[in-house]
Order: sequence, then C-alpha cells, then structure tokens
Amino acid sequence: MTVSYSIQPRRLPEPRAMLRLIKPITWFPPIWAYLCGSVSSGVPLSGNWGMVLLGMVLAGPIVCGMSQAANDWCDRHVDAVNEPDRPIPSGRIPGRWGLWIALAMTALSLWVGSLLGTWGFWATVAGVVAAWAYSAEPVRLKRSGWWGPGLVGLSYEGLPWFTGAAVLLQAAPRFEVVIIALLYAFGAHGIMTLNDFKALEGDRQHGVRSLPVVLGPEVAAKIACTVMGMAQALIIPLLLLWGKPWHALGVLAVLVLQVAAMRVLFRDPKGKAPWYNGTGVVLYVTGMMISAFALRGLA
Repeated sequence: MTVSYSIQPRRLPEPRAMLRLIKPITWFPPIWAYLCGSVSSGVPLSGNWGMVLLGMVLAGPIVCGMSQAANDWCDRHVDAVNEPDRPIPSGRIPGRWGLWIALAMTALSLWVGSLLGTWGFWATVAGVVAAWAYSAEPVRLKRSGWWGPGLVGLSYEGLPWFTGAAVLLQAAPRFEVVIIALLYAFGAHGIMTLNDFKALEGDRQHGVRSLPVVLGPEVAAKIACTVMGMAQALIIPLLLLWGKPWHALGVLAVLVLQVAAMRVLFRDPKGKAPWYNGTGVVLYVTGMMISAFALRGLA
C-alpha cells in the first residue's frame, strides 16, 4: 500500500520571511543619509536625539522597509526567475500578504512622518509616492535604467538628507545643504545601477530595461562609476569654495580609494559588483559624512 503526503500551502506568513521581505540590509543608506542631514543642519544634536532617532527609524525600517515589500510584491514574477527562494515566490509569504504588508507599512510611514512635523510629513509623502512609482504599474519607473536608479538614488540619499536637516530646522535647509544632498543623490544612481547586476536574467525576460540589460555589464559599470565619481568631483571644489579645505581633502581621499576599487570592478563587472557594493560604497558614504560636517561648520 502506498501512502502519499501532500504539503498544504501556508495560510500565514513565516515570521523570518516577513523580516527578509523588508530587507534590513537596505536600511543603512537612508538611515545614514538622514543622520548626515541632521548633522549638516547645524542644529545641536544633543537636545534633539529623540527626533533624530525617530527620523532614522522612519527612513530605514519603516519607509525603506515598505519600499522593499512593495517592490517584492510588484516583482514577484521577476523574482520567480531571478531568486525563487525569496519570501513571496517561495510561498513563505502566501497569497496577497506581501501586498497587505506593504500597504500597512505605507500607513505606518505616514503616521510616523506626521510626528516629525510638517516638513517630516510631506517628505514622507514624497518618499511613499516614490516607492510605489518605482515598483507599481502603470508607472513602474524601474523599467527604465535611467529613471529607476535616479529615483531610488534620490529617495535613498537626497530625500533623507534633506528631511534630516529640515526636521531639525523646521524650515527649508540652506542652499549649500540642498546642493550637496542632490549631488550625493545623483552619484547614488551609479550605486543603484550596480545593484541591478544581480537581476540580469529575470530583467531581460520581464522587460526591465536596466542599464546592465540594455548596455551590457561592462558599459553599465563604467557609466555607474563615472556618475559616482563625477558627483564627488563636483563636491570637492564646492567645499574649497566654502572655505573647507580639510573636508575637501577628505572627500578627495575617499574618491581616490574608490577609483582604485573601480579598477578592480572593471576586470569582472558582473562578478565584482557585490564586492564593490561592500567596498566602494562604504567609501562613498564616508565622504557623505565628511561633507555633512563641512556644512555644519557653515551654520
């Protein structure tokens, strides 16, 4: 006699899969950018740590986590090709739970953003809109290798930086702060392009025209590194112009180290992209904090 067993599909999400869905590893860039913005505001942090920490939690676990959940839900068919072990295609987050988690975190984002005042709330609205515009139809800006990474770079680096300064100031940040935030957001376009290397096959099959798909890994890597380097090359003379030569030298030093890492990347763009994201990007964000302290000195 043969006994057969059937595995019943899950009805509730697996807790560890829910954590993986919101990808804690992706929280660092917006958290760091928010902290850079707070530092650059010139407002003493000693009496404002509550607002700073709340903003960092909002930027990272909540808004960035929400964007990851939304992206995984909208990308579930692509992920079934690229990474079938992800929470949604693997069934560990069954049914429409991925969508419900993303929507619940959207509501949580707006509520927490409202606790940071008018500037914090409207910046959160902008971040939420950007997250859904990136992933969801009919807009789905991630289909473009130019608009998609640009929007993510702005959302991960520029918007949190601006928000961190605006929340403490309860006013629009100075021109210098906005310019530096925008330049680092521009440079982050390159970081996001390198991040697209891991999804080449699924992107090809599902019509996502990332730069690695359209131009090939070699050309895409050169464009990504040029964008990152150009942004920092523009920041250095600005810091000199504003009377911050030592900070400019610091940014130059981390840029030189990045160029050395880029040469390693170019030997095998597809294989070395994860390595560069763990090496060159650390140097990039180090320059961000150096620049934030330079701006703080202008206050």
